Amino acid sequence: MTETSSNSGHTFRQEIGRVVDEIAQALRTLDDGAGWFSGLAPTRRQEVLQAVSGYAMQAHITPADGQAGVAKSGVKPTANPSVMICMDPPRYGFASLPADEHVKAFRVLVSVFTVADTRRKGTCGHAWHNLTTEAEQP
Repeated sequence: MTETSSNSGHTFRQEIGRVVDEIAQALRTLDDGAGWFSGLAPTRRQEVLQAVSGYAMQAHITPADGQAGVAKSGVKPTANPSVMICMDPPRYGFASLPADEHVKAFRVLVSVFTVADTRRKGTCGHAWHNLTTEAEQP
């Protein structure tokens, strides 16, 4: 049975959130996440970049988060995604970057989100901040 396109889109958005949260909480490595991302079709990669950009905006990233995230990402500080995220305010047109920059953009965005998410954990009660705690509950 095939899913409807709206159901498929919802399912994919949930998958994006799960993968990013698992990376942010060290339940999945960044390399593992980048491998997942690399296996996606180009249009899906753009969807992921748009979604993760939104997560970063919602996490209220700071310039310090940008710099720390770039350092964690393994991407050169001079690469387009690194420069974009460290601007004040950050630039978020990652899905519009050339396709050969998408994996770098994913690594930078997820790493910066991870830094900001970790910083905010103590002040935010959303369940997705604590996947391990959630999974351990009966």
